[in-house]
Amino acid sequence: MHKLQSIVIAIVEGLTEFLPVSSTGHMIITSSIMGIEKDEFTKLFEVAIQLGAILSVVILYWKKFFDFSKWQFYLKLIVAVIPALLLGKLFSDKIDDLLESPTTVAVSLLVGGIALLFVDKLFKTPSITEEKEITFKTGFIIGIWQCVAMIPGVSRSAASIIGGMQQKLTRNVAAEFSFFLAVPTMAAATGYKLLKTFTTHPEILKNKDNLILLGIGNVVAFIVALLAIKFFITYLQKHGFKLFGWYRIVVGIAVLLLIQQGIIK
Repeated sequence: MHKLQSIVIAIVEGLTEFLPVSSTGHMIITSSIMGIEKDEFTKLFEVAIQLGAILSVVILYWKKFFDFSKWQFYLKLIVAVIPALLLGKLFSDKIDDLLESPTTVAVSLLVGGIALLFVDKLFKTPSITEEKEITFKTGFIIGIWQCVAMIPGVSRSAASIIGGMQQKLTRNVAAEFSFFLAVPTMAAATGYKLLKTFTTHPEILKNKDNLILLGIGNVVAFIVALLAIKFFITYLQKHGFKLFGWYRIVVGIAVLLLIQQGIIK
């Protein structure tokens, strides 16, 4: 992977991390199209630069994250992230294997797209209009929904937002809680991936060029994600999820065709 490729992948990550279209799936597809070898560094890069993207949430919602008087906010996030921590640890090797499969991504995009076409109609009577109304039980259930996104192409954002709407959250509250939940979830995933890489392939993190690429990737993903979050919240308020559903369906079909033609391997 060279610098231009790292920038392209980071832009893709920043654009898609908080949209319900699967950032991991898009990075896998982008890497395949650019012919980037799926080695240990590439796997690390695609996880680690998500940290840059989620830091944009902390900046945009800094008043929320640094209001230490509202301690229940932090506890809700801890409770909600527990399912992902447990399942991520149990199935980390299987998840790594799935990260090499564009076919898995394409199918997940297609199925998830169909689901998004109907999600606004399925959950039409929300009753939770503020984050403070979310209970610990509700947070935990949303955390379980989030675990579906361990399958590449599902989208962590889509899974947790749908989970929130299923628990009677409004679209906006579900989206914002999904953003908040991304911070401990992706911080833990990045930390675990870095530790695992340092333990099994320490030479990767001792390579100066690799560290430069990781730095560039995180900075670019951070900047792009700041813009993407603002767009998503504004668009969601007015239009809902249908556009993202159709987008996923089109991309899923296109990727399957490219795989069949041997263009994506």
